[in-house]
Amino acid sequence: MTERTLDTTEPTGAAAPEPPRAFDFAYWWDRVGILVVLIALVALMAVIAPNFASVDNLFNIARSIAINAILAAGLTFVILTAGIDLSVGSILAVSGVVAVLTAVAGLPAPVAILLGVLAGAAAGLLNGVLTAYLSLAAFIVTLGSMTFLRGLAYTMTDGQPIVDNRLSFRDIGNGYLAGIPAPVVIMVFVYLVAWFLLERTRYGRHVYAVGDNAEAARLAGINVKRVITSVYVLAGACAGLAGVIFAARVVSAQPTAGTSYELDAIAAVVLGGTSLMGGRGRILGTLIGSIILGVLSTGLILMNVPFFTQLLIKGAVIIVAVAIDSLKRRSLRLRRRAPKVPTAAGA
Repeated sequence: MTERTLDTTEPTGAAAPEPPRAFDFAYWWDRVGILVVLIALVALMAVIAPNFASVDNLFNIARSIAINAILAAGLTFVILTAGIDLSVGSILAVSGVVAVLTAVAGLPAPVAILLGVLAGAAAGLLNGVLTAYLSLAAFIVTLGSMTFLRGLAYTMTDGQPIVDNRLSFRDIGNGYLAGIPAPVVIMVFVYLVAWFLLERTRYGRHVYAVGDNAEAARLAGINVKRVITSVYVLAGACAGLAGVIFAARVVSAQPTAGTSYELDAIAAVVLGGTSLMGGRGRILGTLIGSIILGVLSTGLILMNVPFFTQLLIKGAVIIVAVAIDSLKRRSLRLRRRAPKVPTAAGA
């Protein structure tokens, strides 16, 4: 009688058990982290900020968020391609001035709005052409256009606000649609369009591809220069729309409008999970990031926090946003470098 031994090997073709996965910061932050931060912040402000949870204040928060959120929606496209646009605040100012001057000249409100948006798109086109076709650094190009366009806004207004209490398109900044502030309705529409472009079209796939690896995208047949130019045009158009809404809210053209708004918009994009290195991010995350900044700003105002202290806190938030992006990229690098466990079938 032969002796039988116990066979402890895995059956042929069975996969070996995977080792436990380490904590994946990038995975969890993109899916639940930013939403948890928003819920926690809203709960905190509801407790410590007077009248924060009132209906009127919530409408005010939604209205104040809209302009920065629209700016951030356009910037999401740029940052997804590993670019940057520091000029959106100045584009906002110039577009508002163009729209108000057009309305004051007696042209219909739709024409004034359209010209304001087109002015923003034209500024974005200039940024895109200089960046894509002349291969200039986006940071330098948009820093220069930020200064130039701010000077243009002052020149067009002689350095003084142009006030028109009967501004023909004031309702898009102060009106309501079905009980919802008009800027909020416009913001939702912008995000629906942006979501469709990024998630449901070939153009969106090209944007992600260019941000992930521009050279590989070029070899795959994507017109990289055209894609890069187009995202700056979109960012400019969004800034133009935000400028028109801002002018409508204050019923005037303000050459100082949009000062430092680009920093809030960039912070919203990065807080929402879009990588500054490009190729990764979701437009819904940008919206949540914008809401977080809006809730934080409104809560600080309600608590009578001094303006200079608010600047300190906002600066800290921007630093945290960049740090989170760095942690996400490190987590992704570790995930890619982790060795795969071979299966018994492939051994």
